[in-house]
This record gives sequence, C-alpha cells and structure tokens, in this order.
Amino acid sequence: MSDATTKRMISAYMDDAAAPMFLSGFFQSPPQNFHTTEMVEIDIERDDPEVAIVVTDLKAGGRKNEIGQYTNKGFTPPIFKEEGVITAFNLMKRRPGQNPFQDPNFLANATEEAFRLFRKLEKKIRRAIELQASQVLQTGELTLINEDGVAVYTLDFQPSATHFPTAAATWAGASDKLLDLENLADVVRRDGKSQPRRLVFGQTALRRFLADSAVQARLDSRNMTVGSIAPETRGQGATFQGWVWIGHYRFEMWTYDGFYKHPQTGVLTPYVGTDNVIMLSENGRLDLTYGAIPMIRGPETRALPFLPPRMSDGGLGLDLTTNSWFSPDGEVLNVSAGTRPLTIPTAIDTFGCLDTTT
Repeated sequence: MSDATTKRMISAYMDDAAAPMFLSGFFQSPPQNFHTTEMVEIDIERDDPEVAIVVTDLKAGGRKNEIGQYTNKGFTPPIFKEEGVITAFNLMKRRPGQNPFQDPNFLANATEEAFRLFRKLEKKIRRAIELQASQVLQTGELTLINEDGVAVYTLDFQPSATHFPTAAATWAGASDKLLDLENLADVVRRDGKSQPRRLVFGQTALRRFLADSAVQARLDSRNMTVGSIAPETRGQGATFQGWVWIGHYRFEMWTYDGFYKHPQTGVLTPYVGTDNVIMLSENGRLDLTYGAIPMIRGPETRALPFLPPRMSDGGLGLDLTTNSWFSPDGEVLNVSAGTRPLTIPTAIDTFGCLDTTT
C-alpha cells in the first residue's frame, strides 16, 4: 500500500561470487582436449638421463637402443550437469531494481532470468573444475563428494608418495623451511626431469615462511640478491609475492585467496590448504579435458531465444553443453548447462606439495 511518502528506486546491487580459475590455469586445453567420447586416453613415453658407454672395439658394432616404449592410461571424466527452472508465475514478481508500479514484461523478465541462471550454473561448474585442479596438485587424487559427504567420484592418478611429503618439523616452530623446500625440489627435478620454478603458498605456510629468521636473512638484499618480496596482484585471485633462490632453484612465490563453499559443511574453504606449499615445474604438462553432454535432439525452437549461443571461453578453455525446453503448457522454462571436465596430471612427476604440519 502506498502512502504520502515519496521514494526513489536506485540501481540494484548484485553480490557476485567470483569463480577464479588460477590453479586450473596451469592445465592446458588445446583443441584436441575437447571430445564427445566416453573416455580419454593418453600414451606416455618416458625417458631417462642415460649416457653413452664407450665401445672398445669398432668391429663389435654399436650398443643397441630402443625407442617407442610407452604406457597407455585411460580415464572416465566426471559428469557435471546443473539445471534451473523459471516459472511464469514468478515472472509476475518484481525483479531487482524494477519499478513496482510498472506492468511486468514476461518475455524480457524470462530472458533476463535465463541468462542470470546460466551464469550461475557456469560459475558453479568453474568452481568444480578449480576444485579438481586443487585436489590433483595437492594430493594427486580426486575425491568429489555430494552434500552428504559421500564420495561420488574418485580417481587415483597414483603419484609417488615422495612428491607429497610432510615437513621434517612443523613450520609452526623451529624448522629448516628452506631445506624442506630444497629437498622436495630435488625430488621433483630428479623424477620429473624438469626444473621446479613456482611455489604456491597456503596462507599460514607463507606467514610462517616469511617469519623464519633464515628466510629473512636470505631475503636481506644488502649484500647479495638471492630473493625479493614485492607483492603485486596478477588476477584470478592470485598474488605474486616475489622470488627467492633455494639451493640452485629460483622460485616464483605465489599466494592464492580463492575459496569455495564446501558442499557438505557449507564452510568457505580455500582451494590451497593453509599449511600447504604447491611446487610446480616450468615445463610440466598438465591437461584439462572437456567432454560434451550427449543430446539426441537440440533445444526446442521456442526456447532458443533464452539460450546463450555458446558458453565457452577460449582463454580458460571452458566449454559447456547448454539446453533449454518448455513444459507442455508453456508455463515453465527449464535450462541446463553441463560438461565432463577432467584435470589430468599428465607429467605427474613434475610437481609436488609440501604439508608444513606434522
């Protein structure tokens, strides 16, 4: 009911929850990583740093070598499919920011609601992909749970346990933090045959690292340049903290404040464990593949105006299968977005994660 009071409606405020993809950005998605098949397979050929051995007699011939030895690995991607419903009755209600004394435009409201809903579905799937990348880089495994805490998808990539060690002593007290990282770097360098270059710190791990007297001495540049702290935001929720030499490894130091709402507890949870330090190599190959959601028939013609033409992002490699359809009476519009993404640690020996607690 209106009274003598005058009112002005200003622009509505939308509290937008971001869906950064910093960790999944380390996974490549070239065109061949998009597929419509049930499974994906990779042939992996490994090499060792062998040296040639002297031949003492030219008449004896050369030493025999073989190439072409490889292993094959196959994976079935998890399925993500999110749906939403728009009802004609709800379209009668005022949308955020609209004039309450104006007749609703059902078509315009439906279009706006559909695209807002698709955007919500897209961001949920983006966060699920980032969670995959988070788990792979910190454990070498995937365990995706539902709202009851039940694991509905598991996949063990069988990494070497030496790539996921705990610190010799907890970083909360006296410990040789530089040696912990150098030891892990030696393992990654030896097994992965690639130079480790990046460190992604959890919040607590970085705070304890920078508070360590040995680390502070290393970063004291009055006499030599072996490290520098100069934080700057680089996007996707990541902050470049600086760089440091540890042994004969020059590391970029990063932090990442991305988080998600835990499906079971509802607690806002960081993608990078607060006590963890992820170590990545400069040339370590990681793959992010996308499988389409199969459809026998495309979206019905009447629903096409409410359907984004394509929900994909070439920069992030995201590609979603979208669909929309009406109920028989035309009073309900259904929309869906889905994909079958999988983060694959192809070069599984080129990264690791240090747990700084014991």
